[in-house]
Amino acid sequence: MRSTIAAGRLGVRELDLRTGQARVRGVGQPAAFAYTSTRLSVPFGPRWRIIVIGDGQLTQHLVHMALPLGYQIVICDPRDIHDDHDCAHETHPHVTHTKEMPDDLIVRLRPDGNTAIVALTHDPKLDDMALLEALKSEAFYVGAIGSHRNQASRRERLAMFDLTTTQIERLYGPVGLPLGSRTPPEIALAILAQMTALRNGVRHETEVCSRDRAA
Repeated sequence: MRSTIAAGRLGVRELDLRTGQARVRGVGQPAAFAYTSTRLSVPFGPRWRIIVIGDGQLTQHLVHMALPLGYQIVICDPRDIHDDHDCAHETHPHVTHTKEMPDDLIVRLRPDGNTAIVALTHDPKLDDMALLEALKSEAFYVGAIGSHRNQASRRERLAMFDLTTTQIERLYGPVGLPLGSRTPPEIALAILAQMTALRNGVRHETEVCSRDRAA
C-alpha cells in the first residue's frame, strides 16, 4: 500500500468480512468507500489536488470552496495581470502559486488519479497548452471554461496534435454540472460539484452530454 501511494497511484483495500482476508488492488480512477454485510472497501492514494490554470476571480471562488474539501491547490498563471498585493488569493499552506508555463507545470507535476486540472484563463494559448498535457495524464478530471462554440473550436485544435479521440473526449467543457450557472461563485460550485461526484465514484446521466452543455 505504501509503495502504491509513493508511486502516485490509487488503490483499494478490500476486506472480506466473512473470512477476514484482505487484498489490495490498484484502480485507475478514484473509488468510493463501500460497506456491505460481506465486504469493506477502503480507497487510498495520494492527497487530492487541483491544478488551476489562471489566477482570476473564478479561481478565487474555486479555491475558497475547494480548501474545506481537502484539496491541495496549485495555481498557474504566467501572465502579469495584477500586482502581488492584488493577488486573488491570500497565503495558505495548501495553495501554491507558480508562473511556469502550463504545459511545463503539468509535465513536472505528473498528475495522478487524485488530481483534477481546470483551465480558466479564457486564453486559448495558455488553456490549450495545459490541456495538451493534461488529457494525456492520469488526472481524474480535466476541464476548461468556455462557450459551446469555443469548446468545439478547442477540440478541433486539440485534434491537430498528438491526442487521440479518446483523450480529447475526456475533456469536460464547458466545465461543471449543468446548474444554469452564470456568476463566478455559481460556476465554481458547478465545477466542484462535478469533481465531487467523480471523486466519490458517482456518474450522472448528464455526464454523457457533458460536451454539449454550458457551465
